[in-house]
Amino acid sequence: MKKIIIILLLISNFCVGQTQSAMNLEADKSYKKVDAELNSVYNKILKDYKTDTKFIAKLKVAQNAWIKFRDAEMNALFPEENKNVEYGSVFPMCWSNALTDLTKQRIKKLKVWLNGIEEGDVCSGSIKIKE
Repeated sequence: MKKIIIILLLISNFCVGQTQSAMNLEADKSYKKVDAELNSVYNKILKDYKTDTKFIAKLKVAQNAWIKFRDAEMNALFPEENKNVEYGSVFPMCWSNALTDLTKQRIKKLKVWLNGIEEGDVCSGSIKIKE
């Protein structure tokens, strides 16, 4: 009998549900972490390429355009004006998850400037060559 109770207690520890509020907060926390990484990558690029003023100016324009794209993409995904009413209690989690995905894609694109590319790529433009 003791073995059954112990097993049930162990199983119940793995089956504890999470409230929607907790999932919303967790998703927001994940997004904020990824957003901080995006800002870090962006600032490293600005530092690494600081002598290439033309590139920096164009990168800033591109980043501002990406932010506008991100916001438009989010509003296309969730077009209703009163989002919490229309999409329910899961909306904050869904919003944060979608922002996280878009931000991760942007980080991947920006990291190319930090990591560089292989020598011989004639289409590398402003991206540095890997050392």
